[in-house]
Amino acid sequence: MSSDAKPTEPEPTGMEPTDAARADRIAELATSHGLRVAVAESLTAGRISSFLGRGEAASEWYRGGVVAYDEEVKFEVLGVTRGPVVTAACAREMADGVRRLLGADVALGITGVGGPGPQEDCPPGTVHLAVSTEAGTRPLHTRFTGDPGEVVARATSLALDELVRELEGRRSERAS
Repeated sequence: MSSDAKPTEPEPTGMEPTDAARADRIAELATSHGLRVAVAESLTAGRISSFLGRGEAASEWYRGGVVAYDEEVKFEVLGVTRGPVVTAACAREMADGVRRLLGADVALGITGVGGPGPQEDCPPGTVHLAVSTEAGTRPLHTRFTGDPGEVVARATSLALDELVRELEGRRSERAS
């Protein structure tokens, strides 16, 4: 979703996968492709990592994560350029930084505003994430409604979905 797109949330159908099922799919795809996955989390504060770490044979494909909740961790550990941290650029640099730091093939960076108030002139529910591979880094921006817990839960699901999307794309590339 582009940065000027209106926030959208799909209507639940009762058929959505759970975050645990998403993590299982990531484990299956990463294992079958021989890929290593890593994450850099700010907004979600380790929630994504907790799902990935429970995935089947996680020790074989999950390199780990960096919870960069504090700005200085983003700057000093992940190499994010000093400045605003609720941006697409920050999410991209987080993803690129953790991919290099942990030696991953696929990495995700996520930052945003859980709420209840705004941060850096961004409204609550703002989410920036990026998926980094050797081929490049793909950003995504959206905004969710709800209390901070709901925003974090939705951002976690979105991040896991984006990792599945990236890994499933690898299968399509190999099939061509």
